[in-house]
Amino acid sequence: MTSKSISPKDRLIFALDVPDCGRARALVEELGDAVTFYKIGLELMMTGGYFELMDWLLARDKQVFADLKFFDIPATVGSAIRQLQHRGASFVTVHGNQSIMEAAAENKGDRLKVLAVTVLTSLDRGDLDDLGFDCDVSDLVLSRAKRALEAGCDGVISSGLEAPSLRQHIDSRLLVVTPGIRPVDNKPGGDQKRVVSVEKAFANGADHIVVGRPIRDADNPRKAAEAIQATIAAQF
Repeated sequence: MTSKSISPKDRLIFALDVPDCGRARALVEELGDAVTFYKIGLELMMTGGYFELMDWLLARDKQVFADLKFFDIPATVGSAIRQLQHRGASFVTVHGNQSIMEAAAENKGDRLKVLAVTVLTSLDRGDLDDLGFDCDVSDLVLSRAKRALEAGCDGVISSGLEAPSLRQHIDSRLLVVTPGIRPVDNKPGGDQKRVVSVEKAFANGADHIVVGRPIRDADNPRKAAEAIQATIAAQF
């Protein structure tokens, strides 16, 4: 397990994957102090109220993960990161191409942490074949994670399945943020393929987990979040 000094409550990041900022605010109010860290991504970016929502979260002492997965020419990504670093977010994502990671790292400032996407948890071996990658998922994740650290990034987005290899082969200062968490068996038809449980993710070396639908779609989202927090507290 990771030995980084992170508050157990901050290890859970809730994915605010909802269609509008009004619904996002209502969920935050409902969750109360059960969640301290929120991921806001592309869906909310397209509503037009993204930064107002970010400011609203920060004003309530929440941490924000700007999951925007920047992918463009390095100069453009660098400029975007330079703009974002003043907004108060804790994390931002970029795709794991070398020049993009380097540009992001050069412009992130002192507070914003850049996380490189290794292989999306919605992809499996068959998807990599379609994309033309002639290697195992685990090998591609490890290669991209090594290059992310060398480029100056702070961490990676990685499935919990590959986290043990990252901890074995890469410097322990690397942040590992793990999506694709399912507190119970993954329901058929979900778009996440490489999933793990809360316990398994942290046992494998994750620093943070990202949880969306198991909380958002629960009959009682706050109770679902509290149950995950209790599981995390028991491990740390």
